[in-house]
Amino acid sequence: MIKVGDKAPEFSLPDQDGKTHALNDYLGKWVLLYFYPKDDTPGCTTEGETLRDAFSDFEKLNAVIFGVSIDSIESHKKFSEKFKFPFNILSDESKEVVEKYGVWGKKNFMGKKYMGTLRDSFLIDPKGNIAKIYRKVKPAEHAKEVLHDIEELEL
Repeated sequence: MIKVGDKAPEFSLPDQDGKTHALNDYLGKWVLLYFYPKDDTPGCTTEGETLRDAFSDFEKLNAVIFGVSIDSIESHKKFSEKFKFPFNILSDESKEVVEKYGVWGKKNFMGKKYMGTLRDSFLIDPKGNIAKIYRKVKPAEHAKEVLHDIEELEL
């Protein structure tokens, strides 16, 4: 189980345009790695929209945002274009990164139990360490919460 202070697990995943992003490429910046269950569903859309709407505030704090789900690159492209996301969403179809970060787990929806991606996020500091872990993220509040935490952690 990943803890605050741990070195963030490395990843290398393709975005909605097929371009590969590796965590090591973003040393020196804050990285918000947010995991979400499925493209174009209500909670995932709300989370993406609030991050989109706060994107310039993240840029001012030298922070990049990556959404991650197990959906395909093609699904991500449609989702990203539909909602005009200015950040990249990464495709983890192999489930390698969701498992590395411990966000592949048991879910329960309307009494039905199944395995899926948990709505958890990781704030990674400019040195590549886990600065904050957000479990069971509330999509509408997440952007504001993370921006506040980056500002606090920089003090």
